[in-house]
Amino acid sequence: MDISADELAGIVDLFDALSRAELGRACAELAFKRGEDTNSDTYDDVIAAAVESYHLVGVDADEAELLVVGPTAFPTLPDGAGDLPHIMDVPDRDLPRDRVVEAVERQFRADAAAAIDTGDEDRIADLLDVSYDLDAWGAVDLGAARDRLDSA
Repeated sequence: MDISADELAGIVDLFDALSRAELGRACAELAFKRGEDTNSDTYDDVIAAAVESYHLVGVDADEAELLVVGPTAFPTLPDGAGDLPHIMDVPDRDLPRDRVVEAVERQFRADAAAAIDTGDEDRIADLLDVSYDLDAWGAVDLGAARDRLDSA
């Protein structure tokens, strides 16, 4: 089943936060409803790409890393996703907003430093775009990081 980063964000938004395994299982449930491959591991790469593009962001929680909707996402529900909360047994989770923003800012700064260190111009350009989304989404001042990216 093909699924976009925004559709993954839509699924996560239904639950507020999901582990990678739970999101993979949600995708497998949707695939099952469509008569397609139901192996949840099939979605590992698309989930990783959504995290890399900041459609989803990881936040360390007590039990595991949880994914939440990120600053570049426009959450969209894929067909049939509205049934997922009735199908899946996922605990209610409430991550404090400041903790989410802090985790995203920390990840952004690490990604920016890595892109600059490796001279990855494509990633630098992507992160420059993300920096503006993150400023608006999390009210984070990334001016200095943006200047470093722009200089690189």
